[in-house]
Amino acid sequence: MGKWWLIFVILTVSCWGLYGVFLHKGQEAMKDPTVAASEDAAPRRYKAFLFVGLAYLLVAVIGSAIMLYSTGAEWTFPGKGVNWSFLAGVVGAVGAFGVLLAFGAGGRPAVVMSIVFAGAPIVNAIVATLSHPPKGGWSDVRPEFVLGIVLAAVGGCLVTFFKPSS
Repeated sequence: MGKWWLIFVILTVSCWGLYGVFLHKGQEAMKDPTVAASEDAAPRRYKAFLFVGLAYLLVAVIGSAIMLYSTGAEWTFPGKGVNWSFLAGVVGAVGAFGVLLAFGAGGRPAVVMSIVFAGAPIVNAIVATLSHPPKGGWSDVRPEFVLGIVLAAVGGCLVTFFKPSS
């Protein structure tokens, strides 16, 4: 596959980088003409999230079923794989819902998503290292790795504190 993995990573970064902005625009566009602008906007957020879920259904469920069928894969699913994969879907969906709730609480896409995308790699790096420790133990964790975690945190803070005024 060569460097295809990098193309797929760039695809993911691009899509997830657009996710917050598009979700925010979606919730703003879900205005109900019968509801005053000053009233609670929660229904608009939930309507937008409903369509996020429908998109996941189309892309994740139907798309993967097509890919499984087209590759001739067996339709057996080991329980442990099902459990971890389902848990991954739950935390992904809850995280996406958290983004929506952050918007509803006054967060703006540029700040919310910057914190999410600075914080998520930190959580991932720590949990992945705890789950799969280096061969030589924690003494094999290089200082550059720790520096990367610190820089991600600092980057998230800088974007938050010095965001452009709207």
